[in-house]
Amino acid sequence: MKSSVMRDLMALTERPDVISLAGGWPDTSTFPADSYAALMSTVASQSCARALQYGPTEGLSLVKGCIAEVMLAEGIEIDTDELLVTTGGQQVIDLVCKTLLDPGDVVVCEAPTYPGAVPTFCAYEADVVHVTMDRDGMRVDELEQTLDRLEAAGRRPKFIYTVPTFHNPAGVTMSLERRRELVRVAAERELLVLEDNPYGLLRYEGTPLPTLRALDGGAFVIYASTFSKILSPGVRLGWAAAPSPVLEKMNIGKQASDLCSSSISQYFVSAYFDSGPWEDYVRSLIEIYRRRRDVMLDSLAEHFPREAEWTHPEGGLFIWATMPDYIDTTDLLVRALDQQVAFVPGRAAFLDGRGGSSMRLNFSGVDEDLIREGVRRLGEVVHEQVALYGTLTGARPARQRARPTTAAAEPAEPVPGERLAEVLRLPRKRA
Repeated sequence: MKSSVMRDLMALTERPDVISLAGGWPDTSTFPADSYAALMSTVASQSCARALQYGPTEGLSLVKGCIAEVMLAEGIEIDTDELLVTTGGQQVIDLVCKTLLDPGDVVVCEAPTYPGAVPTFCAYEADVVHVTMDRDGMRVDELEQTLDRLEAAGRRPKFIYTVPTFHNPAGVTMSLERRRELVRVAAERELLVLEDNPYGLLRYEGTPLPTLRALDGGAFVIYASTFSKILSPGVRLGWAAAPSPVLEKMNIGKQASDLCSSSISQYFVSAYFDSGPWEDYVRSLIEIYRRRRDVMLDSLAEHFPREAEWTHPEGGLFIWATMPDYIDTTDLLVRALDQQVAFVPGRAAFLDGRGGSSMRLNFSGVDEDLIREGVRRLGEVVHEQVALYGTLTGARPARQRARPTTAAAEPAEPVPGERLAEVLRLPRKRA
């Protein structure tokens, strides 16, 4: 088993003097305390005995109705019998691994991949094969080549894992063409795809795209999502929609894990949906997170050196920044913590040693002033490393980029080569 870098950082980031750009935290301070009190009062007065009792492993029908409503907002019509309520979206990944994997089995996923999935894959002793990404998400052409190589070696992946919308950590979104291609490949080769979609409703710009589940119709796609990002991670409720034989085995696996998810949380979520339009709260979150994303993009442009580059996410919670290859962000984190700022180093998102010069930055969990200060401190640490490299090698660092007038400004022409997402960059320094 392997520890999660994000969980290891949790104790440090709880310190009030540390500005955490590391977590995947939504801003729960936006949820009104009086609304929470009223909802819990409703649960206590109307459903106290049932809320304090065990529930069915697959989840209460009343919360499944809420899940179906959320999925409909994503363009997915679902029968509640096709749903399994879980203890957060993380449990879906665990149950899929428990259901499908024997030690040494192959899992195919993007490079980088969700850092929280890494310890799960390790715990089940999976052989993880990475497929590179660009600004349009997973490269399906490379995926097919990878599958051909595995087939020639007599190996068949148990499933393909992907976060196609507002990827964690890369921030990119899989294009519609590639979504269709991935669904086609899964159907032709009869391969299961685990679509992890916690952030789909948190879109700040651009046009919504259909989920893999909507394109596939439920034949080969296992769909995972959660209430953590659109309501609260503290309720610890997620869900899976899967082909019937797979869902049945996942249900048995969940019985062995926790018997059932929290009945109190399920009744709370049901009361929340009954109390009024849940979409209003999501829209308020979108406005807050959009501003914070823009502030972080502006701050990166102001404080990071020209040698750095980063993605411009259309939604979600993360920006993926890449430093010059002579900077190791795992070492950089130690220096950053000395300045009371934290991030997730890039190696946490790979299982093959890559990502050493990258970092994941979260913009949803702290306010705009703290984002500015956190990026300023982090920029100072990065500049120190760039200057040190210049001293040791004689290389002159590039001049500081000018501050943009808006974070959403058009990016300059990209440097040729394979890159992640729409990167904000300026032209290369002159010779």
